[in-house]
Amino acid sequence: MERAQETARVLIEALPYIRRFAGRTVVIKYGGHAMVDKALKASFALDVVLLKYVGVRPVIVHGGGPQIGRVLERMGIASTFVQGMRVTDDETMDVVEMVLVGQVNKEIVSLLQQGGGPAVGLSGKDGGMIRARKITLEVRPEASRAPEIVDPGRVGEVESVDPKVIGSLEDAGYIPVIAPVGVDDQGRALNINADTVAGRVASALKADRLLLLTDTEGVKDGAGELVPELDPAATERLIHDGTATGGMIPKLRCCLQALTGGVGAATILDGRVPHAVLLELLTDRGVGTVIRDAPPKETP
Repeated sequence: MERAQETARVLIEALPYIRRFAGRTVVIKYGGHAMVDKALKASFALDVVLLKYVGVRPVIVHGGGPQIGRVLERMGIASTFVQGMRVTDDETMDVVEMVLVGQVNKEIVSLLQQGGGPAVGLSGKDGGMIRARKITLEVRPEASRAPEIVDPGRVGEVESVDPKVIGSLEDAGYIPVIAPVGVDDQGRALNINADTVAGRVASALKADRLLLLTDTEGVKDGAGELVPELDPAATERLIHDGTATGGMIPKLRCCLQALTGGVGAATILDGRVPHAVLLELLTDRGVGTVIRDAPPKETP
């Protein structure tokens, strides 16, 4: 009886959060350790399926860098990175598309369907959903030398997102699962950072929340302590004063862009915690750093 009472208490605790997010779109960038560890993969899939059946509209955007790297290594193709971006020639792009769209995407769809959630896999090429443009990078080898322009190959940035295909799948009761491959105006596939795609998809859908699953606790302050909540001004300060470094900076930029694009709030979430998505959305115990313009007017 005690166990039954505890179960009832947990469900009642979740009720205001279920009411808060019912009918709302939540975009989840799925990546990091949560995509590798077998137990975490299973718990993530169950989290998403549960959200679906309590009325939330989840949309998944996934990465796949480590999986791409392993396949390239097996094929004897060297991986080169500039400013954290994989240099992507035509041969490498073929592998990127094969792994992201043909392997990783289908595995996630399968996990969700095994958990009872109807899911459909997409790439940004489908229906011209993600229009992209090729980028070049400015690299300064030494402070005393002029910057060099580097061509990373078929690496792109998001130009626009057409949300019609995603919205149609949501309305039909499916969970969209999106691989971060876009298409340029010549019809060529381009490799795009998954965080960036997730942020732009969330903006296009006017999502209530954007969740970025990472391999860190969240955003840390100068003393190394977790910051549970930030507003845009405080986020900018962390970037400019050097507190935020490395890969955290583009994630923070992604969150700020999403807020500017109409997303309600963005969370940098510790994906190493089992059921991190449920803990963040349906309880009062977050497992990361939420960034929003102002505290919500209602509870939660």
